[in-house]
Amino acid sequence: MLQIDDALISLDILEKTFVCDLGACKGACCVEGDSGAPLEDSETALIEEVYPIAKKYMTNTGIKTVEKEGTWVIDIDGDKVTPLVNKKECAYTFTDESGVIKCAIEKAFFNNEITFRKPLSCHLYPIRITKYNEFEAVNYERNKLCIPARICGEKHGVEIYKFVKDPLIRKYGEEWYKQLEIAVDELYKKK
Repeated sequence: MLQIDDALISLDILEKTFVCDLGACKGACCVEGDSGAPLEDSETALIEEVYPIAKKYMTNTGIKTVEKEGTWVIDIDGDKVTPLVNKKECAYTFTDESGVIKCAIEKAFFNNEITFRKPLSCHLYPIRITKYNEFEAVNYERNKLCIPARICGEKHGVEIYKFVKDPLIRKYGEEWYKQLEIAVDELYKKK
């Protein structure tokens, strides 16, 4: 483990490679799982705010789910998450012309209609952050759905922390990320 401020970072994030290969996985991470995307407390209000704009990109079943359950829900573990359609895919998904499942919120963001990109947990994936009283554990969630991403990451030589640079900066700030890069350089000079 590596510690920067109150974040304990798994060495897997520094050593393992990863680059999403949407052509291969078709966005399966938006469909698979036992709960919706975890939400930060501050994101619940943002999702409520952007829903009317993102709605035009969502599926009819996604819209019906949000209209029935709300823009966010509390899951079985007591966490705030995005609602799921039929206990499967995130309500905020749509399928593009090539058959890839994507985020309606992010589509609105890329169309410059909103400033909220998507839930941080989605942006950070395959990293999952667990909050404890004294620290946050920053771990790699190894998932069989992401085998193509591991292969693509290996092919391009991109470690996980580099692949998720922007969302790590979004979460912890640029200075924190610079400290991470320095720590990684120092750690691997010793090896």
